[in-house]
Amino acid sequence: MIPPRIRAPRLLLAMAGLLAACALYLTEPLMLQSLRNSLFDQYQRWQPRPAPAQTVVRVVDIDEASLARLGQWPWPRDLLAQLVERLRHAGAAVVVFDVLFAEPDRSSPHRLVNQLKLPAGLAETLGTLPNHDRLFAAALEHQPSVLGFATTRAPSPITPLSRFGIQSHAGAKPPGFSVYAGTTSALPLLERAAVGSGAMAFRADADGVVRRVPVMIRVGEHLLPSLTAEALRVYLGQNHYRIETAAGGAVEQVRIGRLILPTNRRGELWLHYRRDLIAQTVPAWRVLDGASMEPFEGSIVLIGSSAQGLQDLRFSPLGGMIPGVQVHAQAIEQALAGTPLQRPFWASSVEALTLLLAGLMLCLLTLRNGAFTAAWVAATMVAALHAAAWWAYSRHGLLLDALTLSIGLLLIYLGTSLARHRASEQQQRWVRNAFSRYISPNLVNHLVRHPEQLQLGGERRCCSFVFTDITDFTSLMERQSPEQVVGMLNEYLEGIIQIAFRHEGTLERIVGDGMAILFSAPLVQPDHQRRALACALEIRGFTRTFTAAQHAAGIPLGRTRISAHSGEVVVGNFGGETLFDYRALGDAVNVAARLEGMNRYLGTELCVSETIRAANPNVPMRAVGDVLLKGKARQIRLYEPCETKDDCGYDAAYALLASEHEEATETFERLHAERPDDALVHYQLQRLRAGQRGERILMTEK
Repeated sequence: MIPPRIRAPRLLLAMAGLLAACALYLTEPLMLQSLRNSLFDQYQRWQPRPAPAQTVVRVVDIDEASLARLGQWPWPRDLLAQLVERLRHAGAAVVVFDVLFAEPDRSSPHRLVNQLKLPAGLAETLGTLPNHDRLFAAALEHQPSVLGFATTRAPSPITPLSRFGIQSHAGAKPPGFSVYAGTTSALPLLERAAVGSGAMAFRADADGVVRRVPVMIRVGEHLLPSLTAEALRVYLGQNHYRIETAAGGAVEQVRIGRLILPTNRRGELWLHYRRDLIAQTVPAWRVLDGASMEPFEGSIVLIGSSAQGLQDLRFSPLGGMIPGVQVHAQAIEQALAGTPLQRPFWASSVEALTLLLAGLMLCLLTLRNGAFTAAWVAATMVAALHAAAWWAYSRHGLLLDALTLSIGLLLIYLGTSLARHRASEQQQRWVRNAFSRYISPNLVNHLVRHPEQLQLGGERRCCSFVFTDITDFTSLMERQSPEQVVGMLNEYLEGIIQIAFRHEGTLERIVGDGMAILFSAPLVQPDHQRRALACALEIRGFTRTFTAAQHAAGIPLGRTRISAHSGEVVVGNFGGETLFDYRALGDAVNVAARLEGMNRYLGTELCVSETIRAANPNVPMRAVGDVLLKGKARQIRLYEPCETKDDCGYDAAYALLASEHEEATETFERLHAERPDDALVHYQLQRLRAGQRGERILMTEK
């Protein structure tokens, strides 16, 4: 049983997760809709609609090649009349234009007479030529055709001609079709010649993908069919549509004779896309050029454009763009083939009930059995939901939302798991904060994440080190009161520690006023040499400012000596079973400590080794020399980082010293006169005066 003092917060968090999941499902934010649609698109990419054994849908494409051969759009209507006539002779059942003919043909002879100032004889001759719009209308009268009309945002006084009836249940509420303000129809002459008119409009989703086409739309009090629905009605020889609605006017399906079109609540038909319609598409120029017309016999022929300049390209769930006319063709073929894709009206209710029951079960399991067991159960539930959704799609063409349910279950799982971990996380946080006051936060975090490393032993690793120490601090302690010195020292150490932590260094130890900072342990840092130098430079800037402030306050604080070195060491836990001490051991540590002491002899504040310089080629440095530390067999080359990028005077003088040139002493004498406060110049001059030549510096003391 869960203790009462723990049960209440767990239960509250579990209920909060359940409520959040329900709210997410009911509100359906745009991002969630996009994710769900992406899942449905993936289903179609995995299993697109198979091509039917036989199809009566054909597309005549006004493509780029047709425009190149026959001229730019719009084409003269007499040319379109020829196109319709060729399709009529080929036996086309219905010709559907995904094109708007709202204006008279500008190239018609009688319009040219009115627009151009022509000689009387030529104008009279042109006036006797046939009107292109009338030629086109005559062709439409002889061939069953459907013209498209456009929807507008502004109201229009005239609606397209109605050649159909609408049936619905008595007393049913008005169906909830998509509403538009107005329409723009074809020329009355052409509209009367055709046997049907349909809306070319379909609304893409927020991501621009066309997933649904309307079966009907509402304009004012009028219900008007889409181009898809009207093409089907004319092809099937029907005179009316029958609309089936649920409570509240939600559309369930639209019937055209025996053909059933299952829709969503707004009367839209979900599209189940095929890979392509290339085999059913013929360029317009080939039709006019006398290509084989056998495929058009008994077919529904849609005429539209894939030319990019005519801007009728749409995004497809299968990826890429397709012409708008192919969207209508896909919808018509899908309806006739009897392979509908639908998200039924009952899907939301079933999904909501599933989320509620699965969420309650997950809450109980998490509270009783812990987060690990519940995680397996939640993963199993999510896998089962997605498997069921895929089965419903692949076998029955149903679109069920497993994604929202999965996110909802995740929220529930997080809510119930959070309470169980809350107490342990608070305890870990307290321990981590407490230990961070004694050792480096990155070491604490590393040990919390890797408790298995809390054991004796170490590993070889290349690391970098920064050592600091204050000159003459012991004598300062003798001259000042302990309280004053301790307060100042704490402020001093706090400033350096913050710098070290900013560069993600590990504070290895503090010995009085001295400090050792380690890089690339416990976590490997590929740029540890650069971090070490950047840390050392920032410490130098801080200590200069801090020392000046102490002098102004009457405390004669000495300079801080700093060194930086890199090399291979053994890092790990050392000590015994009772007490661990995480540190680095090896020659590189000893060298780094002794380089800090070298500053006393060189007069410098910051001294770095060749390994540090090699990893920081963009930082200006001055060569000190090749130092052989006492007790060492190999010498080490030292450098002092400079304040500026250019110190040609020192570099030139050092080159003379290195080559043991006789003018080296005179050059350093002159340089010292110019820079009396330059400690490194003074040191090199003292060496030369003592008779030492070359770059080799032999240390006789540690």
